[in-house]
Amino acid sequence: MIRNLTTRLVIILLIVAAAIWIDASQTINITNPFSQTTLLKQDVSARLGLDLRGGVQVLMEADVPADATVDPESLQVARTILENRTNALGVSETSLQIAGDRRIVGEFPGAKNADEVLATIQKTGLLEFVDTGTVALNVGDSILTDFSATNEPAPAPTPAADGTTPVIYHTVMTGKDLKTVQVVPASLGGYQISFELTTDGTKIFATHTAANTGKFLTIVLDKKVISSPRIDSAITEGKGVITGSFTTETANAFAVQLRYGSLPIPLKIVQTRIVGPSLGEDSLRKSLIAGLVGMVIIILFMGLYYRLPGVVADLALLVYVAVSFMLFKTIPVVLTLPGIAGFILSIGMAVDANVLIFERLREELRAGRNLHQAIDLGWSRAWPSIRDSNISTLITSFILFIFGNTFGASIVKGFSVTLALGVLVSLFTAITVTRTFLHLVLDNVKLNDHPRWFGL
Repeated sequence: MIRNLTTRLVIILLIVAAAIWIDASQTINITNPFSQTTLLKQDVSARLGLDLRGGVQVLMEADVPADATVDPESLQVARTILENRTNALGVSETSLQIAGDRRIVGEFPGAKNADEVLATIQKTGLLEFVDTGTVALNVGDSILTDFSATNEPAPAPTPAADGTTPVIYHTVMTGKDLKTVQVVPASLGGYQISFELTTDGTKIFATHTAANTGKFLTIVLDKKVISSPRIDSAITEGKGVITGSFTTETANAFAVQLRYGSLPIPLKIVQTRIVGPSLGEDSLRKSLIAGLVGMVIIILFMGLYYRLPGVVADLALLVYVAVSFMLFKTIPVVLTLPGIAGFILSIGMAVDANVLIFERLREELRAGRNLHQAIDLGWSRAWPSIRDSNISTLITSFILFIFGNTFGASIVKGFSVTLALGVLVSLFTAITVTRTFLHLVLDNVKLNDHPRWFGL
């Protein structure tokens, strides 16, 4: 620990200044004063969860027979694909967690169009590269495919009830053979889609494109055409580009469909909960009022009961709140009602540390120690209790986090995260801030002249 009082005070003031700056900002932007280049730019606006902001919560389940075993890895891949797909389509701060062995819980704070979110989730996401020969299909057309994903000829189509024979196109490969997809500038302006295939996909693609130069390889998502480019030359290295009249928006939307179009398992929605923004705003307002009332009561209690040391502790408590909120914004932590409850509980832990220190301080003063000795001895004797209580809380928070992460209980997870961060910050304020402030204010006070300032 840094023993020099001035050095400790400077460090604390720098941390407080940074905390106030970040707490009062929506975006931080640090530039090099000499070159004017941006060194750091980060959005530090407060992230509000579903219950405070409103949005959509969806419970999804693997759409397979009840007695079928769902591969945990496939479920994890499906969760990642859904998260990337919904984030890329503009639904920010989504949270998708695996619950049990066959379910995924999705939360979409701030989602204004519930139908759009649900439509995105409900897509089976089957991406196919289909041989349509000399026919260039239109975007949005529905087609039938054989889905053999080999280079064997397609099976003979079965006549429909009205006597017509539907066209069944041959699937060359599926989205699982895509390795990377990127939007890149085109040489003549505009944008194009650059892609790279897996080893197996490279072999399939090389064989097909070499034999079908000048024909069309149509890209199909959920049996609907999303693009129908022509094969200009054989693609043997597993890399290629898809050209077209792409704008920034359409190119990125198309890349999203290619990247996240294939789910390893089908999913069905079993439960949906929509939280209105007005309900979220009301919850946030009540939470802030409750937190403010609690802080005022604590500040008054510490000042009235412990007198001057209590006032010093109140200053340290304000530092604790500012630093905690800074961490919540920079990590960032998505704040929910349970998360705010965890933070308020951690305030109690911070106050508990100060109570232990001040009770020991009084004991040392009554034993005839001077203020400087009483502060150091009081802190050192209170420290084992502070350490043990906070470590036990951190262990509990870790267990709750594991539980919430395993079973998709975002409420429990949010509570554990804010509680753990609050406890860590409270340790910092107890070890450094409170002790530094006590020495700064009380070392020059004569105890015999003002015993009532210390509740003696």
